[in-house]
Amino acid sequence: MNFEPSEEQKLLIESARRFVREELYPHEEEVEKTGAVHRDLRQQIIDRALEVGLYAANMPQDLGGGGLDSLSMCMLDRELGRASYALQYTVGRPSNILQACVGEQRERYLFPCIRGEKTDCLAMTEPGAGSDVRSMSTRAERDGRDFIINGTKHFISHADIADFVILFAATGFEETPRGPRKRITAFLVDKGSRGFEVRDGYQSVSNRGYHNCILEFDNCRVSGLDVGFAAGEDLAGCTG
Repeated sequence: MNFEPSEEQKLLIESARRFVREELYPHEEEVEKTGAVHRDLRQQIIDRALEVGLYAANMPQDLGGGGLDSLSMCMLDRELGRASYALQYTVGRPSNILQACVGEQRERYLFPCIRGEKTDCLAMTEPGAGSDVRSMSTRAERDGRDFIINGTKHFISHADIADFVILFAATGFEETPRGPRKRITAFLVDKGSRGFEVRDGYQSVSNRGYHNCILEFDNCRVSGLDVGFAAGEDLAGCTG
């Protein structure tokens, strides 16, 4: 098997290294001192990444992304990873599950993330379950066409700067070959929704500027849409 990068991949590696050297490295000292990537700098990096075609490189070309295959994305991530995590994260790679958006969700969430106008965060990890999705206790219960969400997530990367959260919650049970298991559904919840609070998380060693957060949901109401977004036949959610 030939593991030599293709000519196109070599160009990608060269472009990514140049971007890291010119756009990310110069700001590492500032991030180390302040513990944050300030808004103006974040927007500057986003704009430059969009210009050179590195932003949303994981998304298909027909959706406006870079259309990189999995191997090429690994090569890109390796090069971006040479810089501090807080800075390289700014070169957005929207959550792939957003490709499941349909209808007005695409204009409200998917395309703005690809264009660098919005940022998402993924919320699965919980204090009592870690990343074991089937063991999560955060729940979303039907109330007519709406869902009422209650629970806590933690270690949620960059929820402080995200515009919305892709939240995974239990919405009932389903039969599996191993017996009844929790049915897990993904919801799109906008920052600022009533009953949804983002709190500071935990200090991370050697990750200045990277912020993880605690998300609290206290009777947070989201409206259901007639589309399947995650597991089972429950509806996807978005704020109403």
